[in-house]
Amino acid sequence: MTMDGALARVIRSAADRAAAAGTERCELCAAVLADGHPHLYDTDAAEPRCVCRACSVLFAGAEAGRYRLVPRRRLRLPPVDTSVLGVPVGLVFFVPHPDGTVTAQGPSPAGAMRWEVDAAAWQRLAGSVAQLKSMAPDVEALLVNTVRGLDEHWIVPVDDCYRMIALVRREWRGLSGGGEVWSAVEQFFRELIERS
Repeated sequence: MTMDGALARVIRSAADRAAAAGTERCELCAAVLADGHPHLYDTDAAEPRCVCRACSVLFAGAEAGRYRLVPRRRLRLPPVDTSVLGVPVGLVFFVPHPDGTVTAQGPSPAGAMRWEVDAAAWQRLAGSVAQLKSMAPDVEALLVNTVRGLDEHWIVPVDDCYRMIALVRREWRGLSGGGEVWSAVEQFFRELIERS
């Protein structure tokens, strides 16, 4: 029996208990979660996991392994010319990975759309924007919103990006998204300012 297998069973068991109880619970130990709880990024599943503060301490400072603590840094940047990355959408986030690859994801009514970004283009961009070099791989993202005349660029925790994707999916109506989705996106970015 491997530790990874045993830990995976504990996590699945905790998630099953939380779903049965209808309360949001830690995906490691099943403790009830407070509002504003921390997240771990599961590199195998490529998604964040909800955890309690006690379990998050176990992964503080870990730069390798399956689980990495998602940081809380939110940094607004001056405009960044992301057109060099070749992603044709105005609401998107870019995540660098430890192996040098970079993925871009954008929200849609069906969930996240995903693209691979040219690593050399990312390196050139990071060379011209010093803050991009400081991003923690897998757990921080460059979040861009140039939709409807906006010009917002942020370094944020990846869990913020997944919240944005869920928000767009929940609010999208019809072919163009409808007015409510864009109001919700604007509110999301206003909240980033408050949380930074």
